[in-house]
Amino acid sequence: MRAVVVTELGGPHVLELRDEPAPSAGPGELLVDVAVAGVNFRDVYERTGVYPTQPPLVAGTEGAGTVAALGEGVTEFSVGERVAWKNAQGSYAEQCVLPVAEALAIPPGVTEELACAAVLQGLTAHYLSHSTYPVQAGDEVLVHAAAGGVGLLLTQMVKMRGGRVTATTSGGEKAALAQAAGADEVIGYDEVPEGRFAVVYDGVGRDTFERSLAALRPRGVLVLFGAASGAPEPMPPGRLASGSLFLTRPTLGHYTATRDELLRRAGDVFGWIGEGKLEVRIGGRFPLEQARHAQEDLEARRTTGKLLLTVR
Repeated sequence: MRAVVVTELGGPHVLELRDEPAPSAGPGELLVDVAVAGVNFRDVYERTGVYPTQPPLVAGTEGAGTVAALGEGVTEFSVGERVAWKNAQGSYAEQCVLPVAEALAIPPGVTEELACAAVLQGLTAHYLSHSTYPVQAGDEVLVHAAAGGVGLLLTQMVKMRGGRVTATTSGGEKAALAQAAGADEVIGYDEVPEGRFAVVYDGVGRDTFERSLAALRPRGVLVLFGAASGAPEPMPPGRLASGSLFLTRPTLGHYTATRDELLRRAGDVFGWIGEGKLEVRIGGRFPLEQARHAQEDLEARRTTGKLLLTVR
């Protein structure tokens, strides 16, 4: 099968399209014919070594496709069923293996592309807005990088819960997209007001961290859920005393730790898509052999919405 391999730690040039042995499903696993794979900053972190990895390995963890074979003991799924997943190493390939515990049935009315585009980032937006800081009606909310994949979905979910969204973007088309997603106000990164927000959702990291902290009202919550610009500098906890502030660094794994929780969140996200309540923007489609280009565009923040690799 064709697969994109991380040959060593480094820049996008270490991604190489190769012919690799086809995998097989073990007990409790599914073998899936991949239709589309998601391109995420997690893939970049694994390629560069921010997340510990041991090259060579097939890149990617998110995708959607059709069940090709069942491992021993699997009864929850059947061959030919459409599934999506957020965490199966080796998703930049024509076939991959995923644990049944990670597989999500794609409901009728939701395409494989939409399911893939929504699963990791949609689940992230869900736990951020519903659990890490459960937005309440009237809350002033700041969403950084609001034209990105998570940002557009998060903006919509905050509005569903009655929050008022101030969105940061670099302007132009990105500002228009954030506004179309429901943002009440769209500003530049250097225009963030101080002392105003109940919660700041920050997936940018180093470049925005100081402004994010200053933007909080007393007892406000800074949710640092990513580091697209790099990790912030270490900060003494005493700085939070300036407003009795809260700082948290959540991860999706801890908010989908059980099968029930994963299914509940995915059910909401897929349900909203099917009902037309949640719009998923696919910002770019790349063939498998252009995985390098896709990651380059993601790192350079030239993208909006979700980037996908089309496999078949």
